[in-house]
Amino acid sequence: MRPRTVWQALARPDYLLSSWPWRAVGHLLTGVVLGVVVLAGLVGLVAAGGLLAVVLVGLPLLGLTAFAGLPVAAVERWRLGWLGEGPGPAGTDAARLTAHADPPAPGLRSWLGIRLREAATWRELGHALLTGFLLWPVEALVVTVALVCPGALVATPLLLATAGEGRELKVLKAVTVTGQAQACALAALGLVALAAGLYGVGVAAGARAGLTRLLVLPRAGEAEARVRELARSRVRLVEAFEAERRRIERDLHDGAQQRLVALSMALGLARLDAPPDGPLAAQLARAHAQADAALAELRELIHGIHPQVLADYGLAAAVADAADRSPVPVATEVDLPERLPAAVEAAAYFVVREALANVARHSGARRARVRGAHRHGRLVLEVEDDGRGGADPATGSGLTGLGDRVSVLDGRLAVTSPPGGPTLLRVEIPCATQPTADDPCA
Repeated sequence: MRPRTVWQALARPDYLLSSWPWRAVGHLLTGVVLGVVVLAGLVGLVAAGGLLAVVLVGLPLLGLTAFAGLPVAAVERWRLGWLGEGPGPAGTDAARLTAHADPPAPGLRSWLGIRLREAATWRELGHALLTGFLLWPVEALVVTVALVCPGALVATPLLLATAGEGRELKVLKAVTVTGQAQACALAALGLVALAAGLYGVGVAAGARAGLTRLLVLPRAGEAEARVRELARSRVRLVEAFEAERRRIERDLHDGAQQRLVALSMALGLARLDAPPDGPLAAQLARAHAQADAALAELRELIHGIHPQVLADYGLAAAVADAADRSPVPVATEVDLPERLPAAVEAAAYFVVREALANVARHSGARRARVRGAHRHGRLVLEVEDDGRGGADPATGSGLTGLGDRVSVLDGRLAVTSPPGGPTLLRVEIPCATQPTADDPCA
């Protein structure tokens, strides 16, 4: 198994032959550069703020010092990835987590208020002060002792032949070398010291990364709280989205649809009053047909936005309605004695509807089946068909979108579709039914 952190690499016998020693060296050297930049920035900021404080311009500059740790911490989280000590794999929620919460409202005032109240801001400021005034000299000393001094010993034969003209050389201003035999002995000692120094650099880099993690990454309780808040915010977004869909459906149903109905009735009455023969009757007939077609399209659109049967009667009835509308015969076995949360019902319905649309468009199936139940605190849905199989999310069949819709509710979607069929789509969404006295999931 490949080591994922510098500490795991140090415990392996092939540490010196791997890339980890040079990662550790790079971590310490970039730490030196970062420390020098931070020191110059802090000193410059405080000096400029102090000089300009008499004209009040410097007061905001002095106030900015409190936030100096934020950009430094961002760089440090990136550098931690070199040693496998980062917050998580790229693209995951953990990789995006910091120790900071999102402001409750947009605007600079809200951002400043929440940052000044967070302990993480002050921890990161303390980390920036340590980086600028203490840590980088220590890192420079470690690199010098562990690499530069052994490197000078290893180069002794070459230095004696060139700078010492083969006669005499003072190495590290401490040891006088007068011959190649002595120079080769020092070079051998330097190789041993270099190997030991690379181990020392690894230990120092690991310790430095550990201190950085302690100060700039969210602590256990903070990380769990942030993950919970992210989950809650995703649920709130889904609920807000579904509420907006229902509002649009109501507006179309009570507004545009009623106007089209009235228009169709008016055109029908006009056709009764118009002479049966002539161009006027033909024009009214065409207008009446177009109004009926627009009304049918609008009803289908409203049904697609949020079917009324789902809101009134629940998921089982909505799935049966979707099965009736499918061009492929569909058998349904959905056993849900209680209603589910609205967001879960909506997501499950649209997953079933899209899955049945995929069956009709791509599978060549003669029949399909939808099964659903609520077991152990989870809604479980299965859509199966006897088509040709070979469903692949990469082909644009909509499976990726279905997976995204389910994952927002912390659910899972799995597809089994061998070539030749059958295809089975399984969805699991954690949820509780409507609370009742004897419902263990509520």
